[in-house]
Amino acid sequence: MPSQSDFVDSIRRDSDGFAEAAEAAGPHAAVAACPDWTVADLVWHLREVHHGWRAIVEDRLRDPSGIAPIERPPDFTQLLADFRAGAGRLADVLGAADPTTPVWTWAPQQDAAFVIRHQAQEAAVHRWDAEQAAGRDFSIDPVMAADAVDEFLALIGTAYQAEEAAPLGGTLHLHATDTPGEWVVTEDEAGDLHVERTHRKADAALRATASDLLLMLYRRVTPARGEVFGDTAILHRLLHRRDLD
Repeated sequence: MPSQSDFVDSIRRDSDGFAEAAEAAGPHAAVAACPDWTVADLVWHLREVHHGWRAIVEDRLRDPSGIAPIERPPDFTQLLADFRAGAGRLADVLGAADPTTPVWTWAPQQDAAFVIRHQAQEAAVHRWDAEQAAGRDFSIDPVMAADAVDEFLALIGTAYQAEEAAPLGGTLHLHATDTPGEWVVTEDEAGDLHVERTHRKADAALRATASDLLLMLYRRVTPARGEVFGDTAILHRLLHRRDLD
């Protein structure tokens, strides 16, 4: 797993890239992954995300109701300035935090380490959204993307579980082609998913870059960006096991 400083560096890098891409796209550009949003809406979303998690870690909150609200400025230039300042403050707080500090999160892991790790993923995926809105391609750093796949798969049977998700109906092997990373996903009789980071034959397999694997899990891109083998319905059911609404 990347270190705390790796995650914080990634947050800084992708937050800077996000702001630059959003500025290039303009406030009224559409965000394909969020059809009801403009780029200005996307910037405001990540601004609120950064503000909330900064407060949780800095103030050691055990209840998110303790987060003080902020107001959305009507001017896009000011919104971008606020975003850049907030992203820098978040990175400073997370970089100085003790990862073992107990704080509220929406996941089973209730500590600052979860926030530090997940905010790198949040910044990277939303940077991809902003780059797409600007008409540019972007690939998430392979090491960070592989770690994010690890986290996503670990949570897909708990915090990420969609209601009435269809049974997986077989085993699935995911294989990153540009960095070490292989995962085999299985399902037990109770319908719970289990993930092993290993190489093993499965009923279906997907090979792609680590960035594309993560973006597929977030349903930003389709499996056509990679190579699919075996029973494609198993992959489809995994990709729709998480409620992204």
